[in-house]
Amino acid sequence: MDGPFDQIDQRTMEQEPTTDQIQIPVRTQPWRQNITVRGLVASLLIGTMYSVIVMKLNLTTGLVPNLNVSAALLAFVFIRTWTKLLHKAGFTTTPFTRQENTIIQTCAVACYSIAVGGGFGSYLLGLNKKTYEQVGVDTEGNSPGSYKEPGIGWMTGFLFVTSFVGLLALVPLRKIMIIDYKLTYPSGTATAVLINGFHTPKGDKMARKQVVGFAKFFTGSFAWACFQWFYSGSGKCGFTYFPTFGLKAYANSFYFDFSMTYIGAGMICSHLVNLSLLAGAVLSYGVMWPLIGDRKGHWFPSSLPESSMKSLNGYKVFISIALILGDGLYNFLKITFFTARNLYSTSRNNPKTSPDDHNQPQDSLQRNEVFLRESIPFWVAAVGYIAFSIVSIIIIPVMFPELKWYYVLVAYVIAPSLGFCNAYGAGLTDMNMAYNYGKVALFVLAAMSGKDNGVVAGLVGCGLIKSIVSISSDLMHDFKTGHLTLTSPRSMLVSQAIGTAIGCVVAPLTFFLFYKAFDVGNPDGEYKAPYAIIYRNMAILGVEGFSALPQHCLQLCYGFFAFAMMANLVRDTSPKKVGEWVPLPMAMAVPFLVGAYFAIDMCVGSLVVFVWHKVNKQKANLMVPAVASGLICGDGLWILPSSILALAGINPPICMNFLPTKN
Repeated sequence: MDGPFDQIDQRTMEQEPTTDQIQIPVRTQPWRQNITVRGLVASLLIGTMYSVIVMKLNLTTGLVPNLNVSAALLAFVFIRTWTKLLHKAGFTTTPFTRQENTIIQTCAVACYSIAVGGGFGSYLLGLNKKTYEQVGVDTEGNSPGSYKEPGIGWMTGFLFVTSFVGLLALVPLRKIMIIDYKLTYPSGTATAVLINGFHTPKGDKMARKQVVGFAKFFTGSFAWACFQWFYSGSGKCGFTYFPTFGLKAYANSFYFDFSMTYIGAGMICSHLVNLSLLAGAVLSYGVMWPLIGDRKGHWFPSSLPESSMKSLNGYKVFISIALILGDGLYNFLKITFFTARNLYSTSRNNPKTSPDDHNQPQDSLQRNEVFLRESIPFWVAAVGYIAFSIVSIIIIPVMFPELKWYYVLVAYVIAPSLGFCNAYGAGLTDMNMAYNYGKVALFVLAAMSGKDNGVVAGLVGCGLIKSIVSISSDLMHDFKTGHLTLTSPRSMLVSQAIGTAIGCVVAPLTFFLFYKAFDVGNPDGEYKAPYAIIYRNMAILGVEGFSALPQHCLQLCYGFFAFAMMANLVRDTSPKKVGEWVPLPMAMAVPFLVGAYFAIDMCVGSLVVFVWHKVNKQKANLMVPAVASGLICGDGLWILPSSILALAGINPPICMNFLPTKN
């Protein structure tokens, strides 16, 4: 999912690292030497593995934590293991540098980011026939035939023509963002601190402990997932459906499902995110849905199935949308305000004049010198942007006739300015607001395209804008990491482009692995894909307005929209001791549609981190990222063999189920 889960835990480093953390070498390698064959192989393996993991998260709950630090750790593990094996076999290898580590992390993250933001669990999946039918073929605005079944060919082509434009949109502004404005980009800074720490004598010992911890929990998580499979039969069988708190609580989705992926994600996400998920679960499945369900026959016809948009499911979807839009609007306005204020104050201070450069620390001067030495010519970025835009303007209307070519042209004209605003805000707050720009495009295009074309045009236009704005912001995060690790911007851009190309191929293949092996989009199954139906209903709202809402749903939506705005305002204006306990509306919205079970898993992860910090804070700070990564990767990697078994028609041999006793 997009939103607060893209942020790093605020317990991580938010300031630029000091000289002792960086240990800058005397000279750096030419940029081409940073991109190695072994590095590309490692990037492909890490990117593919993480694509599988995040695709599962996309299609189950839509919640995806930030895995950049984990990718940097795995890059170190892969190359160090490889070089040690070669040394034992009597071969010599080139030294493994922080620059190569940075390149591998950048390429791997670019690869799996396509699986995160490519719309496979949201706007692209919202186009398929199952989501179209789930909304209701008789729903106003859901015009007949307004669907397009997923296909590897058109999905890969769509990703290729939309993803590379974002890489070039802000390249000419990298000096302004990184050196002149000195934006922190906390995620990029935290990743640089980790990589720099690995490549020191002291860091090597720390990394060895993290590698051992990662390996142990990776193995345990994989073995546990394999063990669970044997009892997961057909239907609702296995440990995943264990009624931890009793059968009545289980019926309302309150149970612990033994998912190592979500426990690991809970260890990475902040306590506030996890507690917000639990609060949303209690409010929705514990209070609201049972009460609204009792109004069957009054608020909505009792003859309608629960999955209908005019029944209980309509309240779940549209109240979730109200929370998401309220939170998004508030953060959009807040970041716009901070961006404007900082740009104004920076322009008054005239940062581009540098009379005090000689007073800067030596490490800062060297970082700036390396960052500027191998510049990327403006004409390369401009020509590339125009060329990719022309290709996109021609191809996208052919793929989707509902989206007119002049809408695509306007999108590419305004995209660089939107990308700048988003990248600047991300540099200040670490919040990637691309999903908000995408939603604005969705509503505008759906309304302008009319009843017949609005849904498809809105969903595709949402993906177009979101992709450009998000990728340009991600590139600035990577430039910040490269700046702090003395990695050439040219090698960073090339590695990002390679990772993006790999992701455009790997992500659709990964999606179809799930789409063919599992029942994706089933609201009662494991792979609910909740954001597909949310995005489609947003497009219908853009076409039809409030007439698409069930009875009394509009009043509830007003209330939750106002609550989202107010909760954010209270958190930002209250003292820290009060604000840190105000829930995040975006996080609360997820269990409204998905259920409470994964929120319980996430809170277990938070509890583990809390207890660990109480027992041994220093060891917890060192080991939590490695342990969480091991849990996520081990459980996630089991998806590959389980999918292959499912495609081969091999089912688990045992169904472990839980039933009430007979009186």
